[in-house]
Amino acid sequence: MAPHETPTSPTTYTAIASPTITTTNGFASSHGIMASSISSLSSSMASARHSSSSSHITKAYRQASTLFLTRRLPEALSTVLPLITPPPSDDPDGTPFEPAPVARASRSTRIKVWSLYLTVLNAILELDPDEGKQAFGTQEWRAICTKVREGEVWEEVVKYGYHGVEGDVDADVVINLATLLLAHAKVQTQNQKRLENYLAAARTPNLDISDRFSESSPRRFRSPAKGASGADTPRDLNARVKILELYTLHVLVRNDEWDYAREFITVSAVLDEERREAFLQALQSLRDEQVLAEKREQEERQRQEDAIRRDIEEARRLRAENEERERKRLEEERARRQAASEVDYGIERTPSHAGSSGKGKQPTRASRPAPPTRKSKAVAAPPSFTTRATMVLTNIKALIDQLATNFQTNPFLLYRTAAFIIGLLLMFSRKSIRDKIRRILGSGWLKVKATAGMGVKVSYI
Repeated sequence: MAPHETPTSPTTYTAIASPTITTTNGFASSHGIMASSISSLSSSMASARHSSSSSHITKAYRQASTLFLTRRLPEALSTVLPLITPPPSDDPDGTPFEPAPVARASRSTRIKVWSLYLTVLNAILELDPDEGKQAFGTQEWRAICTKVREGEVWEEVVKYGYHGVEGDVDADVVINLATLLLAHAKVQTQNQKRLENYLAAARTPNLDISDRFSESSPRRFRSPAKGASGADTPRDLNARVKILELYTLHVLVRNDEWDYAREFITVSAVLDEERREAFLQALQSLRDEQVLAEKREQEERQRQEDAIRRDIEEARRLRAENEERERKRLEEERARRQAASEVDYGIERTPSHAGSSGKGKQPTRASRPAPPTRKSKAVAAPPSFTTRATMVLTNIKALIDQLATNFQTNPFLLYRTAAFIIGLLLMFSRKSIRDKIRRILGSGWLKVKATAGMGVKVSYI
């Protein structure tokens, strides 16, 4: 038995130890299978949730687009707002635990949703104030206008759509934001600051696509807009060029920073020589147009000032002429009154002439003073018919001159007189009024005749 027991022991040990090892390996493999199953289940659940969320976002986007195209702006805004607003949280600070639904969407869907939201805001701000207040209410409409004009909408997009990372905002969304602020913001300081932050946070352009295939390690996840800030593709490069165009040729120009815009275009690494030359030529053209517009505005202002000055001088001249004419008229009228008020007292001047002619014959009698007589007293002679007619014509002429002066100084008096005369003519042009006046005059004339007849009878009696 000993020869057989010796070889049997290892076999028995192996047989005993082998199940133990097999059981341990089986448990490890089953644990790995369970972990992979859980992982695949969680990934499938996450994929299902993502697919459901994506379909919900797409459906809401289509509905909001239809409402916007039919100009139902309040409904379109209320439909797109849940997509860009994070769900409410129970945190006392109000910090949301989950991002907005649009933050988990794909890049194309995210750009579409944000572009639609900004387009709806632009349409709302283009409404008339009365129409906007009627559609949204006074407070809500003013809040929307303030959010856009003060640049708060940019912070809303960065915070809710891109986890607060300024440089991860999609380039198309940045273009829409900058265009919206250019159209409605009175001051472009906030727009310039936001664009500078975006350009500073964005990555350096890299058009070498071979590096992408050679990278074996996955990139670190920063935000949903991974790689959207740079210019790794021709599309990204075109978007970056568009952003530079908005920044240098519009925002900086509106802020009157021409030298900085020229310097930025010169040192930009994104622009090639052809684009740089085109940008510089466009900037110079805008500068020339602004100088020409300022010159025209100054000339127009000078022309208006000269016209106002000429009008003032003409008014002063006319006033002086009217005052001089009025003064002369008053003097002439005073002189005419004095001439008309002179009365012939009927003093005989012929004896003096006779005495003067007879100086040679009776010098002593001519030198003696004439004795006072009763005829030397002043006797007022009645004015003749010619004098009275002259006075009447003078008064009529003075009245006409006075009326002409009044009409010149106060033309509305002439208008009122003309309106009164036209009103009388229109009133007498109606047959019913003429008949009524004729009846009144006829009845009055009959009463006068009756009264006169009665007086004649009484007198006769």
